[in-house]
Amino acid sequence: MSTTTQPQGPEAPWPVTAHLDDILATVRPLEPIELQLLDAQGCVLVEDVTVPLSLPPFANSSMDGYAVRAADLAGAGEDAPVTLKVVGDAAAGPSPGLPVAEGEAVRIMTGAPLPEGADTVVPVEWTDGGLGAGPVDRMTPHSTAPEGASGTVRVFRSAEPGAHVREAGSDVREGDLALAAGTVLGPPQLGLLAALGRDTVRVRPRPRVVVLATGSELVQPGESLAPGQIHDSNSFALTAAARDAGAIAFRVGAIGDDAETLRATIEDQLIRADLVVTSGGVSVGAYDVVKEALTGWTGLPETTAEGEGEDVGTGEDAPAAQNRTAADNVPAAAESVPAAEGARAEAPRGVAFRKLAMQPGKPQGFGTIGRDATPVLALPGNPVSAYVSFELFVRPAIRALAGFTDLHRPTVRAVVDAPKALTSPAGRRQYLRARHADGRVTPVGGSSSHLVGALARADALLVVPEERTSVEPGEEVEVVLLG
Repeated sequence: MSTTTQPQGPEAPWPVTAHLDDILATVRPLEPIELQLLDAQGCVLVEDVTVPLSLPPFANSSMDGYAVRAADLAGAGEDAPVTLKVVGDAAAGPSPGLPVAEGEAVRIMTGAPLPEGADTVVPVEWTDGGLGAGPVDRMTPHSTAPEGASGTVRVFRSAEPGAHVREAGSDVREGDLALAAGTVLGPPQLGLLAALGRDTVRVRPRPRVVVLATGSELVQPGESLAPGQIHDSNSFALTAAARDAGAIAFRVGAIGDDAETLRATIEDQLIRADLVVTSGGVSVGAYDVVKEALTGWTGLPETTAEGEGEDVGTGEDAPAAQNRTAADNVPAAAESVPAAEGARAEAPRGVAFRKLAMQPGKPQGFGTIGRDATPVLALPGNPVSAYVSFELFVRPAIRALAGFTDLHRPTVRAVVDAPKALTSPAGRRQYLRARHADGRVTPVGGSSSHLVGALARADALLVVPEERTSVEPGEEVEVVLLG
């Protein structure tokens, strides 16, 4: 973990910003890998991509019509059409390369190379389509009327040179910068790379996040509840949130209140984890299993005095970043854990549990475990506390691993729309579920951390600062936008 300045005194709560700084000082971007284009969707590019071949690589038609010489159309009009000899067809793809001489035309399709000698294209709607009557609205299919590639065509309008022609290099030119390092690859960017002939690209891979919920009271949705049981909602919400943040997320079934089982499960999952997220068991109760299991546990194999320090992930058998393949960037079991940049494998292991000056989400845990110093974020078990904690701490960690520079949800200022003053505990930053629209923010539900229904209706978090114990209707506050 980092050496971020901690609060004074062992019982003093950590500021929200100090806990986040500790996380971000520890998490490092994952090592780049080469991926097939579709596997790289949503990833961050780590290299500048230059244009190897101008686009389009040749002048081509932007319309279905006729390739002609503009000079041949001088004076053309509806009452005085120009008649040209049709010498053939030019379709998109390999072309016979028919030249256009004076008084001639080539019937041309969108995307077809502009024939030699032609300098403009007239849309078919400006012609009689070779039918000998007035203007038409379409060509007849070549399969049913091949004679359309010959005969004559009457043109009812003139055109300037270059009309309806896409010049070579009019999109991007050879040697230009196509995409800069740091670009997030979405559909348009992947389309450009494909157009440039790239089939792979070097990116930061999507982080693999393992999500575990804890609690013997948890039951899988779809199963009947016995007295005292509830359905596991946290693991589903947090897994979905991790995917929304750009991760490949693996949901593990709920773990009961047994420390040994939890440690064994986490140890098994580390092989496919760049980040581990747990929920529940981090407070001060007798059955807080996460705190019990992870306190003092490094996740490293036992070592003897003679071999001490040999098993820290730096030997020949240690997983390496270059072993990660495209298969690791899709939801499937991974074979190796990529190292993050910097000497994360040298970081001290262990998870620290602390109280934060916030509501909801006061109890939190953070640290690194295992031979690759995999980050672990231990979140509270109440659903609202877990989700708010995810948004504030886990989402930025995921995006940092992925190499994003924009780590946080957007924030705005908005006017409180509420029937009465909002109260907040002194010295704690409160995050209230709310809805935001048109510069106003309205609280949804109360401040209790079990209100899942209110959370589902919220699209924002209303922030009450630590130094405030109330906020009046009409006051302006900070709002975190959730979607």
